[in-house]
Amino acid sequence: MKMALENRRRLLKKGMSGLHLDALLVTQPANWYYLTGFSGESGALLCGLKGNTLITDGRFTVQAANETSGLQIQQQKGGLFDSIGEFLRRKNVKRVGYDPAQLTVAQFQALKKATGSKSEWVSAPGIVESLRQRKDPAELAQMRKAAILAGEVVEFVLPLLKPGVREFEIGAEIEYQMRKRGASGPAFESIVAFGERGALPHARPTAKRLKKNELVVLDLGAVLGYYCSDITRTVFVGRASARIRGWYKAVLEAHTAAIAAVHNGAACGDVDAAARQVLTKHQLDQYFVHSTGHGLGLEVHEDPRVARGQKQRLEAGNVVTIEPGVYVEGVGGIRIEDDVAVHENRTEILTRIPRDLIEL
Repeated sequence: MKMALENRRRLLKKGMSGLHLDALLVTQPANWYYLTGFSGESGALLCGLKGNTLITDGRFTVQAANETSGLQIQQQKGGLFDSIGEFLRRKNVKRVGYDPAQLTVAQFQALKKATGSKSEWVSAPGIVESLRQRKDPAELAQMRKAAILAGEVVEFVLPLLKPGVREFEIGAEIEYQMRKRGASGPAFESIVAFGERGALPHARPTAKRLKKNELVVLDLGAVLGYYCSDITRTVFVGRASARIRGWYKAVLEAHTAAIAAVHNGAACGDVDAAARQVLTKHQLDQYFVHSTGHGLGLEVHEDPRVARGQKQRLEAGNVVTIEPGVYVEGVGGIRIEDDVAVHENRTEILTRIPRDLIEL
């Protein structure tokens, strides 16, 4: 792990040199974990060409010392941004990069006030995130475990889907089973949608009770060793009609086509188009209301985006979700989602449970 962290920081410094930065301010917890191994939720990392400093408060200094190596740890005095400014002034740092997407206007104004005229602030968005897109073998191994865990949870809760059970009971069982299997928690609030509520792509669990002859959408993800998984399965409680079977078959065909389009060098927009072309053929494209997928890693939503018109190309080390769906108001929704890793000469589906329509 130590060598991986050092290598990441070396790669970061190459990107900083291209922008002629003396330091880069990292304020996003997933980014500082990626670069240092520090898992605390408060602080800031200053990556310099001549060294790296983690500034955090007294709650986390011991934790930071235990979790990291190869960087200085400074306990903040007063406010975080005052401490950052004091450090930059003392070190006479001239050009400081920052990510405008990770700072509020008030925070940025506080930084500029704290540093005065000593430092020039340079917009440098997405430098760390671009590195995070390419998972190394250790990261992929962890994500493989997280994906398998999520699949096990889905398989456990399926027998619990009986008429009368409430959505939030299933949601609570999902989170309990994740933690029982070693996850630190869910990657996001689990989606449990019965019947017509499945037409809401991000339906959260409610007190709605399951009825016979309803679709059930389960979308869940676990955080295991800091890395996320994300899986969706749709089942039918009862005997599905020919219409529901037709919709499910179309979504599964779109899912299969999109996964087949995933490979090293493929344009993300082309993967999205592969799913949409199938649903268009089945005259269901108007019911597909979101993108085909997204990147996955330390956060459940990362780059690259597998969406309409995206020109970014997939590369070895990327992990993306593939999740086409159809959502029909008053009836319900059908979504099938898997996590897919891109390798140099192949792809790997990390989530491994069956995708065929299950009738309970």
